[in-house]
Amino acid sequence: MKLLPLSLLTLSLLSSLSFVAPAAFAEEMAITKADDILVTTSGMTVYTFDNDTAGKSVCNGPCAANWPPVAPKGTPSAPFSVIKRDDGSPQLAFNGKPLYTFAADKKAGDRNGDNFKNIWHVVKN
Repeated sequence: MKLLPLSLLTLSLLSSLSFVAPAAFAEEMAITKADDILVTTSGMTVYTFDNDTAGKSVCNGPCAANWPPVAPKGTPSAPFSVIKRDDGSPQLAFNGKPLYTFAADKKAGDRNGDNFKNIWHVVKN
């Protein structure tokens, strides 16, 4: 019978713990161009999200799992900048707009996220 109260206490403590995991970042962080579209150095297409505002990402949690934020590599120069995400991690931005890749893009050159729900767009330079 003594095990039951201990089990309940452990369960109670575990259920009261909560945390927010940082967003999983896109593997590649440097940006290049392919056909006037911004891509990562491995050729993965880079996107912006219409619901973001300049300097602020609103794509968190499940959104960031599907649209991994692009983390900066080194110190970017204009028109690139670095913003601070809600979890405190840095994210690369282009003209102030946070940058992402798309989890459904499986190989270099894929653009499956372009105009997704009419709010995700490839970044043209």
